[in-house]
Amino acid sequence: MNIRRKQRQVAWQRAGLAILCLASVAWAQQSINESKRIEPATTPVASESVATNQATSSPIHVKASSLPQVPAGVRLGDGDLLEINVYTVYGAPDVTQKTRISNTGNISLPFVGDVHVAGLTVDKASDAIEKAFRDGQYMNDPHVSILVDEYATQGVSIMGEVNKPGVYPEVAPRRLLDMISEAGGLTARAGRNVLITRRNDPAKPVTVNLADQKHPAQTNIDIQPGDTIVVPVAGVVYVIGSVTKPGGFTMDNNESITVMQAVALAEGIKDPASLDHTRLIRKTPTGTEQIHLRLSKIMSAKAPDVSLVAGDVLFIPSSGAKSAARRTAEAILTAATGSVIYHPPW
Repeated sequence: MNIRRKQRQVAWQRAGLAILCLASVAWAQQSINESKRIEPATTPVASESVATNQATSSPIHVKASSLPQVPAGVRLGDGDLLEINVYTVYGAPDVTQKTRISNTGNISLPFVGDVHVAGLTVDKASDAIEKAFRDGQYMNDPHVSILVDEYATQGVSIMGEVNKPGVYPEVAPRRLLDMISEAGGLTARAGRNVLITRRNDPAKPVTVNLADQKHPAQTNIDIQPGDTIVVPVAGVVYVIGSVTKPGGFTMDNNESITVMQAVALAEGIKDPASLDHTRLIRKTPTGTEQIHLRLSKIMSAKAPDVSLVAGDVLFIPSSGAKSAARRTAEAILTAATGSVIYHPPW
């Protein structure tokens, strides 16, 4: 029995050695096949950027989609800080440099010297650098990638009647209402005709009427980096005294408003009111002017309606307070400037 047991043990040992040898051969063959697969390609792939592995001197293909993307259409300008990487297909040392675009629109690179890139998109600037290396015969097949670390000229300026005017960095096109919202929104005195000046065409500014709700696509237009947005102040007329909703009312587009329209914006007369003692306070180059109005006759169409101009104050005193009728123009102006400002519904 002992002899048979020893024979079985020897047979199992021989079988285990055979399996171990077969596994070692298979592992070695797999390693050889993988080493063949990573040999450098002789033809560069058009859709890939090629970098160099400094440790093994064998090229590593990097998908172009893995590189940081810059918004299409953004043009480089003076002062922008660029990180430029130049790769070669055949394992030559790569060129890596951070450089800032000078006030002449150029960048300075090793071997090739100055290259003009201001006014170009990132893709066009990469082509210009590749051409400079090829024309100088420094590299046969250079591949250039550009990363923009700082945009010095891609801000959008927002001025005028917004809560937070200033320059907002913007590297991709956005909508007008988005930029106004980023600037804190419009102030109460903001007009509805916004002026947009394009950096590439300053002689032809674009006017947008924010009150135009019938054509939203024409209102909420694209804003490009470098644009200047100016929100003008609207003309305001004030109606105070014995009215339902006293306050200031904007004159969109600085159009004229009559006395009757101003009373309508203030939601009508509130009793008791002394209509025949209504006063119009108007600032003129020579000082403050007071115009007495017979509002009862204007309302009954027995007197012509009077047109108001920006800054006018219409004061309708209460008939129950004689002191209100004796208010000075300065006191009326002070009360008007502290009133809430409303935008008319049209």
